[in-house]
Amino acid sequence: MNLFTPKECAANYAAAGRAKTEMPIPKMFLLAVLAGFFIAMGGTAANTAAHSIANVGAARMVCGLLFPFGLAMVVLIGAELFTGNTLITISVLDGQATVAGMLRNWGVVYLGNAAGAMLVAACCAFGGQLNYSGGQLAVFTMKLAAGKCALPMGNAVILGVLCNVLVTVGVLLSLSAKDLAGRVAGAWLPVAFFVICGFEHCIANLFYIPAGLFAQAVPAYAALAADAGLDLSALTWGNFLLRNLLPVTVGNILGGTAMGGLCWYCHCRGEA
Repeated sequence: MNLFTPKECAANYAAAGRAKTEMPIPKMFLLAVLAGFFIAMGGTAANTAAHSIANVGAARMVCGLLFPFGLAMVVLIGAELFTGNTLITISVLDGQATVAGMLRNWGVVYLGNAAGAMLVAACCAFGGQLNYSGGQLAVFTMKLAAGKCALPMGNAVILGVLCNVLVTVGVLLSLSAKDLAGRVAGAWLPVAFFVICGFEHCIANLFYIPAGLFAQAVPAYAALAADAGLDLSALTWGNFLLRNLLPVTVGNILGGTAMGGLCWYCHCRGEA
């Protein structure tokens, strides 16, 4: 069979999670920057393709088709993604990694992911990538970012939980395959679901919202937003950090660690 069984996949991740916690910090950070870059590129492609589609369902479908290849690149290149690394819970519960090692990994990887994602956001906003359709891509980007900043905190947590259940399932499905096509398909389908449903991913939001904030700082884009009658009052760095990024990160941690714990309990517990 060209697949690892669920039990084999969980055992493989338990060992891989231990290696993640033992990785030298410079290497960990660079791989995290790379992952943030890949996720942001998925967001860039999705926004560019969908920005002029009036039908919301069709636009979400296009985003769902394109964005998941960011995660596929992360998995295939071996980059370090914070949301996926919440599965290190499996390694901790299996006695192969420590809580301190897991938290060290999460902290370094989160910072690296943020650097990579925000670098892409800045390049898009200040490098002219948002000029598509006479700047309407910039308007779309600012509108999307403002909507995320206006989410009630409770909703942001819940949408973050649902998102990272699917992301971690995508990671596990990808790692269960033994060939390239299987690994890409495993990563793609669950992530497509979360994008289509509009769930919240903290690392993706480190691209989406800064891209809107950076675009707002470009006078030509700000003028287009005003002409379109956009209400950008919610689009501030404070709202981004406190009303979106914080609760979404909490939700992502809860969803990912719950999936990791469930996976360990069902497939690894008592197997030592």
